[in-house]
Amino acid sequence: MAYSPERKAAVLAKMLPPNSTPLNRLAVEEGISRATLAKWRAEARAKGKLLPEADANVEGWTSSDKLAAVIEAAALNEAELGDYCRRRGTYPEQIAIWREACEMANDWDRTASARIVRETKDDRKRIKDLERELARKEKALAEAAALLVLRKKAAAIWG
Repeated sequence: MAYSPERKAAVLAKMLPPNSTPLNRLAVEEGISRATLAKWRAEARAKGKLLPEADANVEGWTSSDKLAAVIEAAALNEAELGDYCRRRGTYPEQIAIWREACEMANDWDRTASARIVRETKDDRKRIKDLERELARKEKALAEAAALLVLRKKAAAIWG
């Protein structure tokens, strides 16, 4: 069934914060299948629209939703940011925290790679130590087995 672009836009508007109507309820109200609504939301997200899950509070938004909110709010002055936050159901402080996290994302990459290199080096050293210990224990086990065989042979020869 084909829906008009106006109806689709109106339904998508109901998915936006602060309303954030859940898909199940929206499907019943509008008479549109939940799968169609989920597809519309996915298409809108792919185009860069901010459409978080309706049952998720602001802290439950995906990282892409938070990034979209940071990008949308980047060029706004204080009054516009307040209006934007009221419409989205969030707080300016949350936007600031998300922005800071986005800014630190590239630095995290550098520190994370350094940490991974250090952990890899430590792992290699530990593996080498374990292999050395395993070889020592295998030699000791082989020696013990050889002594048992010799004891058995000596007992068989001399009674």
